[in-house]
Amino acid sequence: MKSILGIGNALTDILAVLPDDTLLRKFHLPLGSMQHVDMETGDRIWEDLKQYGVKYVPGGSAANTITCTAIFGMPSGFLGKIGNDDLGNLFKSTMEQYGVKAQMLYSLKSSGRCMVFITGANAERTFADYMGATLELGPDDLDASFFEGYDYFHIEGYLVQNQELISKAARLAKAAGCIISIDMASYNVVESNDAFFHNLVENYVDIVFANESEAKAFTKMDPRDAIDELALHCKIAVVKVGKAGSMVKSGDEYYFIEPWPAEPIDATGAGDTYAAGFLYAHSLGMPLRVCGEIGSIIAAKVVEVIGTKIDIPRWREAKEEIRALIAANSKDPLPPLN
Repeated sequence: MKSILGIGNALTDILAVLPDDTLLRKFHLPLGSMQHVDMETGDRIWEDLKQYGVKYVPGGSAANTITCTAIFGMPSGFLGKIGNDDLGNLFKSTMEQYGVKAQMLYSLKSSGRCMVFITGANAERTFADYMGATLELGPDDLDASFFEGYDYFHIEGYLVQNQELISKAARLAKAAGCIISIDMASYNVVESNDAFFHNLVENYVDIVFANESEAKAFTKMDPRDAIDELALHCKIAVVKVGKAGSMVKSGDEYYFIEPWPAEPIDATGAGDTYAAGFLYAHSLGMPLRVCGEIGSIIAAKVVEVIGTKIDIPRWREAKEEIRALIAANSKDPLPPLN
C-alpha cells in the first residue's frame, strides 16, 4: 500500500467544559473567538482549566489527516516540532498509538497547545492558542532522508507562513518523487501569502484542498468558477462547500459530490478528515468521484462528535460504507481496512 508523510503544527488540544463564562472574562477572551497567547498566559489558563477536568487530544490540521490515513491502514508519518515536556511526549506517543511514524523534532520552547473552552447549551467553543515549539520548525530541521520511501506528502496550509520551510519541504518531497497535496487551512493565510501560494501550487502541488473562502482568496471567484481556475494550476482541485457538499476537478473531469448523511454537532476537523479519505482512496487508484465520496463519508462521521477524533462505532460504520464503495468501483481484491 502507498504511504504518506504529513507536516504540520504539533498541537495538543486541552478541552474543558465550563459552567459559565467567568474564565473567559478573566482572560479577556471573547466568546467564540480564537486568540493567540504568550507562554505565561497559556500556562495560567491551563492551570485554571484543570479544576474543571480537562481532556487532552493531540491535534493540528495535518496531524488529524495523518491520524486518519493511519487508521485506514495507510503507512503514515508525521513531521513536526515539540518541546521536551509532558505535552510533547503525549503528542508523540498518541500518534504512535494510532500507528503513525512520528518524526518529531525538539525545541527548547514548550510544546504547542490549544486551550478549548466549551460553554453554554450549544457547546460554544472559544480558543486560546500557545504555539510554542511549533513555531520553531524551520528549513534547517529538514533532511532529504525524512521523505524517502513516501508516496505522498501532505502540507498543512498554516505552515505556509514560514515560506522558507515550505519551499524546502516541497523541493525535497518532489525530489523524492512524492505526490504533494496541500490543505489551504485558512483564507487569511492564503491572502497574506498570495504570490507564494500561487508559486507553490503551480510548481510543486498536485492536489489542492480548499473550502469556499480559501478558494475565493486564491482565485477571487465564487466556488464553481474557483474550482475551474484552481484546476488550471494543479492536477486535482477540491473545493469543499460545507453542508452543500464538495466539488472535484482534474482537467476536463468534474464532479459535484453530495454530502454524506449526518447529524452534525461540531464541524471541527471535517476538512482534515475529508482530505484523509480522499488521499486514501486516491492511493488505491479510485476514480475521482469515489475519492470525493470517501472523503465525504469520513467527514460526515467527525461532524457527529465533539472534537476531531471519531469514535469506534462511527469508524466501524464508515469502514463498512467505504468497503462497499471500493468494492463497487474496483476489480482488484479489497485492501485491508484496519
